[in-house]
Amino acid sequence: MEIKKLAVIGLGYVGMPLAVAFAKKLHVIGFDLNQEKIRLYRQGVDPTKEVGDDAVKNTSMMFTSQEKDLREADFYIVAVPTPVRDDKTPDLAPVLSASEIVGRNMKRGAIVVYESTVYPGVTEEECVPVLEQESGLKCGQDFKVGYSPERINPCDKEHVLSTIVKVVSGMDEETLEIVAQVYELVALAGVYRAKSIKVAEAAKVIENSQRDINIAFMNELSIIFHRMGIDTKAVLEAAGTKWNFLNFRPGLVGGHCIGVDPYYLTHKAAQMGYHSQVILSGRRINDDMGRYVAEHIVKGLIKAERAIKKSKVAILGFAFKENCQDTRNTKVIDIINELREYGIEPFVSDDVADKHEAEQLYGIQLLPVEEIRDMDAIVVCVQHEIFQGLGRAWFEQRFSGTGKKLLFDLKGMYDREDFPEREYDYWRL
Repeated sequence: MEIKKLAVIGLGYVGMPLAVAFAKKLHVIGFDLNQEKIRLYRQGVDPTKEVGDDAVKNTSMMFTSQEKDLREADFYIVAVPTPVRDDKTPDLAPVLSASEIVGRNMKRGAIVVYESTVYPGVTEEECVPVLEQESGLKCGQDFKVGYSPERINPCDKEHVLSTIVKVVSGMDEETLEIVAQVYELVALAGVYRAKSIKVAEAAKVIENSQRDINIAFMNELSIIFHRMGIDTKAVLEAAGTKWNFLNFRPGLVGGHCIGVDPYYLTHKAAQMGYHSQVILSGRRINDDMGRYVAEHIVKGLIKAERAIKKSKVAILGFAFKENCQDTRNTKVIDIINELREYGIEPFVSDDVADKHEAEQLYGIQLLPVEEIRDMDAIVVCVQHEIFQGLGRAWFEQRFSGTGKKLLFDLKGMYDREDFPEREYDYWRL
C-alpha cells in the first residue's frame, strides 16, 4: 500500500515530534482542535518545546484545525491524551472524540493507528465501533486498525523517536507489515512487531506501571528509614554498588504517564474480576507523598518554634519533572494544597515551568527565583539544572535571620555536609 498522505491527530508532546519526523518522508497533515496551538505552529513557534521553533518553521507539514482537511489522508495516527478522572478511572473521551473525527472523514482503504496509552482492548472494542459508526464503513473490510504505543519522554533529548525501538501492531498480518514499514521511515532504531494489538496495548501500560511500583518501593523505604534515623540516599548509594541493584530514587510521581497508566491497567483488571494488590498499593504510596512531605514541613516549623500560619514557605520547582516546562499533573500541587490546610500560602517559584499554564490550571502565580527572600523554610521540589547550582551562599540570603534554617531538598540534590546541623535543619526523601 502506497501512503500518499499521513495525518497525525493531536499535536502535543507525542504527536508533534512524530508529525515532524514523518513530514521529512511523507506528505503530512497535522491536526489539532486547539486553534491557538495551530496558529503558533503556523507562525513557526513550538509551544510544546519538544521539537523547537526551527523544526516547526522548516517542516513541510500542513497545520490545521479543520477536520475536513483530514479527508485527504489514507493513514491516520491518533496521539491524543488519555487522562484519568478524579475518581482514578480512565477518561477515554479524548481518544473516542478523535475516533469520531477520523471516522467522519476517513475514506475506504484507510489505516488508523492509535498511539494513546490505553488498557488492552480499547482499540478494537471501544474505538473501532466509533470509527464504524461515524464512517459507515466496516473494519477489516473497508479499513484497518493498528496500535503503536508512544514512548516519548517529555523534555528528554536522548530517548527520542529516532533512537528508541518502536512497538507496532496490526489487526492482521497485512496491516502489521504496512504499519511496520511506515514507522520504519522514522524509527531508525527499528520496530518490534507485537503479536497482536492487545499485546502492544498491554506492553505500553505495564512499562510505566513497572516504574511506578519501583518508585513506590523507594518512597516506602524513605518513610521507613526516616523513622529509623537513617539517610535514604546514603543507603541507596551503598546498595547501588551491587551489579544488579535497580537505580530508582524516591520522589513525587506526576506527569501524564507514570501516575496515570497504572489506573488503566487496574481498571481493566477490575472489570475482569481481579482487584489489583501490588499495583494499587504502589499508587497509594506515591499519591500520598505530597501529604507526607507537607507534614514534615509543618513538623519542622513547629520544631523551630515558628508560628505556622505566619510562616513563609518557599516552593522551588512546580513542573512535573526536571528541566521541563510542563506542569500538567504535577504532584507539587499536592504539597501546596496540604500546606494550605495548615493556613500556609507558599511562595512558588519555577523559572523553567510554563507560567501561563500554572496560573490557568492551578491558579498559581510563579515568582522569579530572585524574589524568594526572608523565608522560614525552603522546599526544593524539582531537580532543575538551574537549582543544582545553588549553593549554601545562595540559601543563606533567602532565609529569615532567626533560628535554624529549614531546607527540604526532596531529591537530594545538595551535599548535606554543606548545611551543618548547628545552622540548618536539612531534610530529604
